Amino acid sequence: MIQFDNATKRYNEGYEALSQVSFHINPGEMVFLTGHSGAGKSTLLKLVACIEKPTRGQVIVNGVNIGRLWKRSIPYLRRKIGIIFQNHQLLNDRTVFDNVALPMIIQGVSHKEVGRRVRAALDKVGLLSKEKLYPITLSGGEQQRVGIARAIVNKPPIILADEPTGNLDPDLSKEIMELFQIFNQVGVSILIASHDIDLITKMNHRILTLEAGKLIRDGK
Repeated sequence: MIQFDNATKRYNEGYEALSQVSFHINPGEMVFLTGHSGAGKSTLLKLVACIEKPTRGQVIVNGVNIGRLWKRSIPYLRRKIGIIFQNHQLLNDRTVFDNVALPMIIQGVSHKEVGRRVRAALDKVGLLSKEKLYPITLSGGEQQRVGIARAIVNKPPIILADEPTGNLDPDLSKEIMELFQIFNQVGVSILIASHDIDLITKMNHRILTLEAGKLIRDGK
């Protein structure tokens, strides 16, 4: 599902964000990614999402070698990946419904199908009653749930989350993680970058630990 083979990412200015990282995430597995600020967590997620390409080594996602992927093929790969950000990246001039619908509107999905799938996604995150509201009127936890609904609306086999609980209090953080658990239980592969060691340790899933761009630990 996700495979790194001695993957290295070096930027033009010479900074090596990742160095010879190797691991494999199986279909339906839930894995946490942790490490200090600047350890390489966001870079690793960007490689999986094909926002960046490795300088050396291989990154394979859904059987596709990211380093050899044509630019025009990238959008098709990303349709199979749901991405969730810490700062939500919601459009405040559009309703909750429109924010979640956006990926499907871009793809040209029919109006009827958009309505059905958006409401199903909002129902899963407990926000069906707020589809006509604007994100700015919601709490931080609710805004993050909108971001999650947008990420799952296409039913992707892979979900990536970059510090999804970074701005939330402990109770809300636990609720968001429980949502990810629910998606994982129906077979979705999930990779979550988080600095909250106490929280992710309690989740009892595999943890990948980065330090200065290197994978120093892999296990529960």
